[in-house]
This record gives sequence, structure tokens and C-alpha cells, in this order.
Amino acid sequence: MAIDSYRFVDFATRQVMKAWAARQEPGVIPFEPLARPLREGTVALLSTAGIARNDDLPFDQEGERRNPWWGDPSYRAIPLGTTEKDIKLYHLHIDPRFGEADLDVVLPMRLVEKTAPAIAERMRAERVDTAALVPV
Repeated sequence: MAIDSYRFVDFATRQVMKAWAARQEPGVIPFEPLARPLREGTVALLSTAGIARNDDLPFDQEGERRNPWWGDPSYRAIPLGTTEKDIKLYHLHIDPRFGEADLDVVLPMRLVEKTAPAIAERMRAERVDTAALVPV
């Protein structure tokens, strides 16, 4: 499936944005080792998928349609326990059906209860050296 990142922009803007993106150099991804064990910390998940609960304000898609160089900079808190039936996606450049059918596609909140234990079990079964997973 092709993703059209320029769906709501005019031809001239599309050309400028594509040229600008093509000139960008890949950057270094910063890595900072944890100062304490993960189990002693707090984790927050962020998503740029434009997720809002049905009982919250929608993101401003009309503003972005009028000015494709702008995007709604606000955020919505999505509490644990939120399910697909509780949300709507307001992102103009992704197909919302995937996230609305499976919230974990755009915000993996069930990671702790479902995915992380499965990954840990597989790593134990395969005897993966977790020290080798730390970037240098």
C-alpha cells in the first residue's frame, strides 16, 4: 500500500516539500543509557497519529488543509484502558482504519501486558544476549 504524504497539498507545495525532504541528511539518533533499571522508572508513549478519545476535542484537520505547512501542535492524553471503540484518528496522511481497528498499531498501550512478555519469553528461549542489544 502506498502512503501519500502529500495528499492535501497543492502541486507547487508538493514539489517544494519533496525537494526539501530529498536534501535532508540522515541524523544521528541520540542514545542515553538508563541511569537506573527500567522497572524503577516511568514510561510515556508518544504517537504522532492524531489520536483523540471520542469524548475529547478533535485535532484541527481543516487548519492543515488550508495551510499544509502547519499542523495542530496540541496533544491528547490517552489513558490506559482506552480501546479502539474509544478513539478516532485525525491524521491526514495515514489511513485511520488500521489504528481504529487495532489501537496498538499507532499507540502500543498493551505493550506491557501483551507484547513485552512475549518478546522476553522469546529472548529467553533463544538465549539472546541482551548486552549485545545496547547501542554503542
